[in-house]
Amino acid sequence: MQIDQKRIAKLRTRELERFKRERPRSMALWKRASNSMPNGVPMAWMVELYEHPPLFVQQGAGAYITDVDGHRYLDMNLADTSMPLGYGLETLTVAATSRMKQGSQFLLPDENSIYVAEELARRFGMPKWQFTLAGSSANSEAIRLSRAVTGRDGILMFAGKYHGMLDETLVASEDGERFAEGKGLPSDSLQHSHIVEFNDLNAVEACLRNESVACVITEPVLTNIGIIIPEPGFLTGLRQLTRQYGCLLIIDEAHTNVCAFGGLTREWQLEPDILTLCKAIGGGVAIGAYGMTNNLAQSLEVSCASEGPTFGTGQTVATGGTLFANALSMATTRAALENVMTEGAHSRANKLGQRLANGIVAAIHRNGLEWSTYRCYCRSGYFFGSELPRNAMEAHQHEDLTLRGLIRLYLANRGIWEAISSASPGVSFTATEQDIDFYLDVFERCLAELKEAP
Repeated sequence: MQIDQKRIAKLRTRELERFKRERPRSMALWKRASNSMPNGVPMAWMVELYEHPPLFVQQGAGAYITDVDGHRYLDMNLADTSMPLGYGLETLTVAATSRMKQGSQFLLPDENSIYVAEELARRFGMPKWQFTLAGSSANSEAIRLSRAVTGRDGILMFAGKYHGMLDETLVASEDGERFAEGKGLPSDSLQHSHIVEFNDLNAVEACLRNESVACVITEPVLTNIGIIIPEPGFLTGLRQLTRQYGCLLIIDEAHTNVCAFGGLTREWQLEPDILTLCKAIGGGVAIGAYGMTNNLAQSLEVSCASEGPTFGTGQTVATGGTLFANALSMATTRAALENVMTEGAHSRANKLGQRLANGIVAAIHRNGLEWSTYRCYCRSGYFFGSELPRNAMEAHQHEDLTLRGLIRLYLANRGIWEAISSASPGVSFTATEQDIDFYLDVFERCLAELKEAP
């Protein structure tokens, strides 16, 4: 059955009014904040990502967050997958507090950095590692390394991707024409960035054939347009083509590293030249990381001879940042890897992800909707078409941002913080079966109201 647009509009008006009415403290803080910050928030995304006024948060505990008006929410957005380990975990709190007392930043290595690099190598299979403060910077350095090694400038990405706030990755394509995804980018930012559809090896080969591409960068599963799963043989074929045409393959596991112990790189036995990570591995403290093969690592090796430092001489790859690999990031990342991101924890979260997916399927079926459900380990979600999309073009054809925004509002007003429109519901490592059932109960109530006559 089709949902009446008048019904959507009526419910959206009702839910938006309720959202504002029940959050007077958030509304007051927003008004106050507008005097000192553009949009009344410290970062534009805090209003750009939502279809309602910003929610001012007070605290988080386990799988829940609480706003300044005292409303408690089951967090299924997980701060856009940066907090899947849960809020306020004791082991992370102890590690962070202890490190802060001893000093959080030195611009020098500490022993924890060795542990983290060794553990990431063990899990993900990439022997050498470097650290940054975010996925954007990890991808930036991975791209620069690729250019330095290949002597080429081009990068190839897939429509629907997100690889950070970089000039060369904030590029999209429509009807074969590339355009910048935001203002303020240099006019030539489109020159070296190429976009093709996911799951299309012919398009990949056509782009690589002129041998101007330094690297292909992709998630193993596209996660910024819902979830788009690679077809059988696609990732293997992609690896073969990059080797055939002499460019590097960068696998970005910013969002998917929580899907399995060692990420989908280990789960699916992928063979990237560079692997990038961020977000979750730090348990809430800023971290980015990229692993590489031994051959690529040689390109980053510098001499510590007495002639003096090599930075800024033009002889080394442009990497680094003053706060990169700081002692606080390393301490919390070690604690997260040792005590939270265990094989058992991954397995448990994935079982809850299956419970979530099964419940979404059942709710859609009981309410007579011709929607489909995608499954990606601890992440599951709903798509407004009867068949799952195989690329961004198909995903856009059935997307309804007004309807998705209404569902978010409906759930928020009943104690669930749903994923942003570009993502999908995710399961916290600290969630329980009862939490998933709570989500499914409210979700089904929303569907039942949607199908009523306007």
